Amino acid sequence: MDQSRAVEEAAERAIELEAERESAGIAATGGSELDEARQRLREWVDTVVGVVAAAGSGRVTLIHANGRTSGIASADLARLLTPPARFDAQDAAGTDAKVR
Repeated sequence: MDQSRAVEEAAERAIELEAERESAGIAATGGSELDEARQRLREWVDTVVGVVAAAGSGRVTLIHANGRTSGIASADLARLLTPPARFDAQDAAGTDAKVR
């Protein structure tokens, strides 16, 4: 299956899920609609002032400048944002979570 068909199928599944929840959804998978959505996402990401990544649960919480939070369920994103485990003197406290 080519990438564009995989994207279309993923968009269709997401739209169907929203319909099951009796909510409307829109899909932007190319062209100017996708360009506009990506620009809006960049602007939204620029409001992030803190990130909590939990690779074990596959969730990321974004903390925005206005104090609101946004949750993203994405194992890929959570792993991307989680540094590898370290077993040296700096990690001797044995804490599960750290604020940096």
